[in-house]
Order: sequence, then C-alpha cells, then structure tokens
Amino acid sequence: MAIGGDDLDVLTIAEHVVAAPPAERVEVRARKVHLKTFGCQMNVYDSERMSEALAADGYTPTGDLDDADLVILNTCHIREKAAEKVYSELGRVRAVRLDRERQGKSTVVAVTGCVAQAEGAEIVRRAPVVDLVVGPQSYHRLPGLVARAEAGAPAVVEIEFPEEDKFDHLPVRRAAQGEAKRAPTAFLTVQEGCDKFCTFCVVPYTRGAELSRPVAAVVAEARRLVAQGVREITLLGQNVNSYHGELADGSAASLAGLIHQLATIEGLARIRYTTSHPRDMTDELIAAHADEPKLMPYLHLPFQAGADRILATMNRKHTAADYLSLVARIRRARPDIALSTDIIVGFPGETEVDFQATLDLVREVGFAQAYSFKYSPRPGTPASNLDEQVAEEVKAERLARLQTLLESHQSAFNQGLVGRVLPVLFDRPGRRAGQMLGRSPYLQVVHVDGGPELLGSIREVEIVSAGPNSLAGVIEPA
Repeated sequence: MAIGGDDLDVLTIAEHVVAAPPAERVEVRARKVHLKTFGCQMNVYDSERMSEALAADGYTPTGDLDDADLVILNTCHIREKAAEKVYSELGRVRAVRLDRERQGKSTVVAVTGCVAQAEGAEIVRRAPVVDLVVGPQSYHRLPGLVARAEAGAPAVVEIEFPEEDKFDHLPVRRAAQGEAKRAPTAFLTVQEGCDKFCTFCVVPYTRGAELSRPVAAVVAEARRLVAQGVREITLLGQNVNSYHGELADGSAASLAGLIHQLATIEGLARIRYTTSHPRDMTDELIAAHADEPKLMPYLHLPFQAGADRILATMNRKHTAADYLSLVARIRRARPDIALSTDIIVGFPGETEVDFQATLDLVREVGFAQAYSFKYSPRPGTPASNLDEQVAEEVKAERLARLQTLLESHQSAFNQGLVGRVLPVLFDRPGRRAGQMLGRSPYLQVVHVDGGPELLGSIREVEIVSAGPNSLAGVIEPA
C-alpha cells in the first residue's frame, strides 16, 4: 500500500468512568488501550475495528502510553526497516511496563498486523515483553486472546489464516464512545490480499490470497456509516480493483458494480477507492469514472518502474506502453481525472538507462501526486535474493532527482486549480482558530476561514492560492 506515513497514531486520549449502582457510589476506572498504527489506510481501518471489538470488553482508548492497561502496535511491513521500528517501539513499551509493574499495575502488550504475520514467534523471542502476536486475519479474536494474557497465559502467536471470515465476527461499527456522529470521511475494507506476487512485495505472504467481502455486507456497513454522519467513503483493498464480491444470487460483482450500488445510498456524497493494479483496471471500471457522479476524479494507479526489463523482473505483468495506453483510456473517459502513483527507485539491476525510462514515463503522464521510495529488500521476497543490488548512494541520488520532478508536477497541478471553484467536503478543524480543512475532489487539502458549522458540509470554494501540498480558498456565497 502507498498512502500513509510511517506511523499514524489514530486513537487519542479518552477517559471513561463507569459508575457503580447508586447504593455503592463507587467509581471504577475502565481499562484503557493505547493503539498505535503504522502504515497504510487499511491498518487505520483495522485499528478502528480492533478498538470497536475491545470496547465491548470495556476498553476505552488512551493516547497516554503510561496510562494503558493494553498496548497494541498495529504494524506495517511495507516501509523500510519496518520490523526494526517495531522493536524500537517495543523497547519503549518495555520501560513503561516495568514502571507500571513497580506501581502494582499490569500491562498486556500485543503486536498485530503485517510485521506480526511475517515475524511470528521471532517477535516474542526478541522482545519477551510481548504477550500476543496476532496476524491481520485474526484480529477478530483479539478480545479472547487478551483475556487469556490477562489471566497469565504464556505468550500466544496467532498467525494462521483462519477459515472463518473475520468480518463476520466483528461488532457492528458505531460512532466513537461519547460522540453522536462519526467524522465525515471513513475507510471501508472491501478486499484483502493479493495474487499478483510482485517480487518486491510481502503482501501475498502477510495478507494472504485475494478475498472479497460480499456485496450485501459492504453495503450494510456503508449504510451504517452514512447513518452515523459519514459523507465520503474510501473503499480499501491491497488490490481493490480485483474486487469480486458475492451477490445474493451467488454471482460476483465487480468493483464498478459495487460502486454503483453504494452510490444509491442516500446521504453518501462521495466514493473513492485505493489501491489499484493496472492489470485489473477494466473497461467497466473506467466507464464508472465517466458515468458515476459520486465517484471522485482521483485514481491511485501504481506503475513502480518505467523500464520494461525492470517491470518484468518485478513480475508486474505490464509494460510501460501498457500503462500509458491505460492512462490514455482513463483520461478519455474522465479528462479531468487526477492520477497518483507509486514508484520504486533502485530495484536490483536498475541502470541509469532504466531510471531514465522511469523519468520519461513520469514526464509523459504528469502525476498530480506520487509516492516514491528507495527499494529495500523484504525478507522472504524473491527480489531480496537478486544479484545486482543497487548501492544506497545511487538510490538516494536517483530518488532525489525523481522527487524534484514529481514535486514540480504536483505544484503545477495545484497551481492550475487557482481561480477555479471546487466542491470541498470539510472534515476537520485547521491548526489555528477560525480555520477549517476539507478535501477537494482531487484529494488535496483545502483550508478556508470558517467555523465548526462547516464540518460535514460540502461547499463551493474558490481556490485563491496553491502551495506544494494544499490549497487555500474562499467559500462562495450561498
């Protein structure tokens, strides 16, 4: 997955006091969970679902590690040195746990997500502070596993791919405790896993084979989110455009078919999806970008490298010409679409000529956004054993050149919107008083002067200036 920083702390401080019956009037402090999320949007979604499952057992979120009865690190294996970052964080957790033990308090420590799946029992061996190691297909079992750890059971490693569908065992999604409504935007996982086996990628090993949720389950979850105040939903999947969810008659719906069903939900104003593979970008899905007004004109479509020789070694099963042809078809259907992508620099065997092919493709497409990375080996992937690993200094120099080009394209795209009026969905306050932030149809952050009454509304905004990463605007008179 491309989008997202190295870590996203998605749960903030929350206090919850449970009152005893009136005759006793004894206040009992609820157990608290500190959940730190690393990586992609799917991990953010998974963390939210884990928090919901634990809430049924009386856990409330806290942003204070020192105050946590349960600590969960929900990990991602995509970023460079992902496992080492987790072990570094566990060193901090160990110090806090020891301090709490001196105060007579216990702490359960769990590692979940893709690093948990990839490292397994090695995590417990290297970091004995860990009580639970739970893979991304088993987090619906987390409340029971936590209860075992609280009872003093030995460390548990749960990384099998269970036969049951975890989504069937998770609680119904609700607004956060103490809140009447959700934030205006939400993630919704519809597909997991990948069957492509790109040689650099760990996803098939950590998330498993491609699995799509049934259409009825997705639509039902979307309806509940909209009823709780959500106006924009981003459909998530490691390879989301391979979606083939079961319909009531036993046939399968495509991602385009799912989008059209979701678009009928009253109150749902916007639909997005990520991340897509070029091989699964069908004519039907391309047509949806032209025909469905609720589907936003933004598409994340990784190409990874511009040289066919490198693409073949990556096992991408498309060429640079294939990608450019696909982009042309998409733009014919939706001329104003904004494209973003992922690019890996310094893949084993990449020459300067190969790298120039990547730069050429970037110049030809002109991406509105892009995520670029130096190649770093992932243990267990075929690419990690390839000869001709590129020197770090070469990778760094090439990445700098690439990012300079990408930044110029992003800046040009943003500047091209100055003077236009765009519908903006406001989803959070800004950093200063009297400022609100929202998202344009093209996913840029837009900031305006305004109050909290804008939250959840879509307003027409004239764009008056553009920075490298955001736009500034003025709300049009009603």
